[in-house]
Amino acid sequence: MNYLQATQEITVAIPEICNDLKKTNVKNSYHIIEFLTDKMKTMIRENNTECLFKCLHKMDELYRDGDKTVKNAIENSFIYSLDNYTASCHKEYRDMIFSRISPELQKVYARQIYSHSI
Repeated sequence: MNYLQATQEITVAIPEICNDLKKTNVKNSYHIIEFLTDKMKTMIRENNTECLFKCLHKMDELYRDGDKTVKNAIENSFIYSLDNYTASCHKEYRDMIFSRISPELQKVYARQIYSHSI
């Protein structure tokens, strides 16, 4: 799946963010993943778990089914910023967010975190 297909899938799966997505000119994989990541940041701050969980599920699907560019965008944008977005959360809320991320993305997260701490 390329970024255009990913954009279409996001539109269908998460109608709550469609209006904002329509206002955005998606130019590449990084742009759509940054858009979705920024939306999730807002949802975390607003404690909008229902929509956040839809977004996390869709991010997992995009990572599983996406082409190499989509996967790289998820690893370098979403995964990279995850700590920053959840840093101010209570431990229980943060744990709940991380529990909704697929095991595959959790491995990517762990690999990224541990590679930076060496």
